[in-house]
Amino acid sequence: MWKRDDAVKPAGTTDGPRTETPRTPGSDTVSSGMSGTPGTIGKSVVIKGELSASEDLTIEGQVEGKVELKNNTLTIGANGKIKASVFAKAVIVQGEVTGNIHASEKIDIRDAGSVDGDLASPRVAIADGAHFRGSIDMQRTGAAKPADAKPATSTGPTPVSATAAAGVPVGGAKT
Repeated sequence: MWKRDDAVKPAGTTDGPRTETPRTPGSDTVSSGMSGTPGTIGKSVVIKGELSASEDLTIEGQVEGKVELKNNTLTIGANGKIKASVFAKAVIVQGEVTGNIHASEKIDIRDAGSVDGDLASPRVAIADGAHFRGSIDMQRTGAAKPADAKPATSTGPTPVSATAAAGVPVGGAKT
């Protein structure tokens, strides 16, 4: 006799009821973030509260609250509508975001994307035709490397010698 629980539960599973939505036949695997396939929140899904994941994620639905993917990429799809603070390694916006976005690597607002909020990331790209209203903070996170602090036009050694740094004037005259 057919039971609804048997249709949802994959063969060989004995550890209690499943908490995820039923999937199409042949797709009973759950993405672990290591397979390269991002998780997806469909366009009919509405989430209110905190959303966190340890895998890449694409949102096509609506999320209200907080989204946190510290070490992964978040993509807001063309149908995605986000009213949340977003924290991720990289954020790609193709839909709408109302709220601040913090990314440790980069933020990319594509041509159909819209952001009303502040951006904080070392790299920010805003495509022609995209909507953006807010401020941008592109300071590097963590300690800046001395090599990164040099201007790109530098052709020789720094003008300050080791003796000048030790208290001797740059001209070489001792006081």
